[in-house]
Amino acid sequence: MPTTIPTYRLSNGVEIPQIGFGTWQTPDGDTALHSVKTALQAGYRHIDTAAAYGNEASIGQAIADSGIDRPDLFITTKLWNTERGYETTLSAFEQSMRKLGLDYLDLYLIHWPANAKHSDGETINAETWRAFEKLYNDGRIKAIGVSNFLPHHLDALTKTATVAPMVNQIEYHPGQLQTETVDYCTAHDMVVQAWSPLGTGKMLSDETLTGIAANYGKSVAQVCIRWCLQNGTLPLPKSVTPERIRENLDVLDFTLTDADMQTINQLPYIGGSGLNPDTVTF
Repeated sequence: MPTTIPTYRLSNGVEIPQIGFGTWQTPDGDTALHSVKTALQAGYRHIDTAAAYGNEASIGQAIADSGIDRPDLFITTKLWNTERGYETTLSAFEQSMRKLGLDYLDLYLIHWPANAKHSDGETINAETWRAFEKLYNDGRIKAIGVSNFLPHHLDALTKTATVAPMVNQIEYHPGQLQTETVDYCTAHDMVVQAWSPLGTGKMLSDETLTGIAANYGKSVAQVCIRWCLQNGTLPLPKSVTPERIRENLDVLDFTLTDADMQTINQLPYIGGSGLNPDTVTF
């Protein structure tokens, strides 16, 4: 029987499943189609993609093939950097919707903030957000948010926003807590989504994490996902292997002790993407 996933309540009252299925680096075609079908069969109802992932069409097909009622699903996609700005955002949204085959979207995110390489970065972000607000107010999107925004990006954005971001999706895993950003989001009633919650392969062999996992009869991946949940974030684990897709959802039957949580919270940087929203050039 599929797992039933609890939800968080966004600032506008929308319910979002506490675990999502990530699809970053999942190739379009059979791989994306079969992995999303497997995830939906396992009980995932929250699917996260992005225009830049190039797999929206296959994910849309998996959704259509699943037979699951649309209101029972929570679908997220993201606006890519080359499409930021008011009119281009509106056009890019329609393109994503055609690929996904959806009438409405549950969550739309600005994938990355325009940064210091843009002399008018704050204006670009503000105009992009203005388009998001229009789509939200028109009922095309249930919730809107950002991804990879740091506190100073959020401060600038909210100067002109009439609707506050409801979500900030950031890289978050043991060794990379982004405490300042998480604290900012918590103070401003934004749910923090954790992309790359399993870090890199290097993390999965870390001696501290493998020791903790063994004590619970769980995998390191399961411990990382559980750790995200107990820190109040929303993990988006990704896999294309059916067994691991199902395993990554099997994290609701154990609780990490306070001592283990503290140990994991204090881990040094183990490995991650190395991407900094203030310095990325794409």
